[in-house]
Amino acid sequence: MMTRGNFRTLDLNLLRVFDEVMSERNITRAAANLSMTQPAVSNALKRLREALGDELVRRSGQGVEPTPTALSLWPTVRDALQRLRASLAPGAFEPASAVDAFVIAMADATAAKLVPGLVRILEAEAPNVSLRVLPLTTRDPRDLLESGHTDMAIGHFPGVLAELGATHLHESLPRFAYQRLYDGEYVVVMRKGHPLARGALDLDAYCAARHLLVSFSGRPFGFVDEALASVSRQRRVVLTVNQFFTAGQVVATTDLLTVLPRHFLGATGIARSLVVRELPLPVPAVHVDALWHRQMAHQPAHQWLRAAVQRASDAGFGREAAAA
Repeated sequence: MMTRGNFRTLDLNLLRVFDEVMSERNITRAAANLSMTQPAVSNALKRLREALGDELVRRSGQGVEPTPTALSLWPTVRDALQRLRASLAPGAFEPASAVDAFVIAMADATAAKLVPGLVRILEAEAPNVSLRVLPLTTRDPRDLLESGHTDMAIGHFPGVLAELGATHLHESLPRFAYQRLYDGEYVVVMRKGHPLARGALDLDAYCAARHLLVSFSGRPFGFVDEALASVSRQRRVVLTVNQFFTAGQVVATTDLLTVLPRHFLGATGIARSLVVRELPLPVPAVHVDALWHRQMAHQPAHQWLRAAVQRASDAGFGREAAAA
């Protein structure tokens, strides 16, 4: 283990190498990102291993796998490096002259609501800033945020927020932060001419139907199924897809039912081919939140991004209210 004397003589550049290797899980890519040779990165890791008394990473396939010690150390190292960078390069974020590139993970229904407004903000205020949207494939995006591959994830993360709330009771600075953007309203969707399209949809008919579920993980059990289980009922999910747009296209030409965000129906392009019914049982509110790593909290660029996302969300609901 590292002693006080070892720390005094530790080359802090080794921590930059460690952070990059942990982020990439690949020595070759880490070397390229650091503008170093692969042997130089390997030598830096060797020196850090000797200082810390731990192997840190082991070769695994085409990359490396971190040890438990490395995994526990990395968040502290990454946070410290980020704070140091912010201190050495202070200054406000100037949208008009910025050339930053932001990466956000979100589902297609969320993107349909937020991205048009974000693009308008970029065009008006930050014309040289670019935005890359990644598909959200999980209800727990913390690994994406921890790795630094994503600046923000936007979606419904009830399990993550529950854990953050519990963690906050024991830690003054949880590793992740979030802001509530809006509450999603979900409705049952089917094709025009569907046998259940006439009149109100009751619970018995709903449970007897065949269903399509939008599932980012592929798991055929969602928040509607949890609500059904709470009243000792269940439905038959015969198909899962990972995009709301795909779900809309499928139910428009089959006898499957699906559940979509109400705001997304207009973005499908086939709303006139669909019939909408209210869910036949109460379900918990579906909160849509922006989630990010706390190391980004004080970065002026990220603060601007968070404000822009909130503005895009508010503008989207403002237009819907005006249309209604």
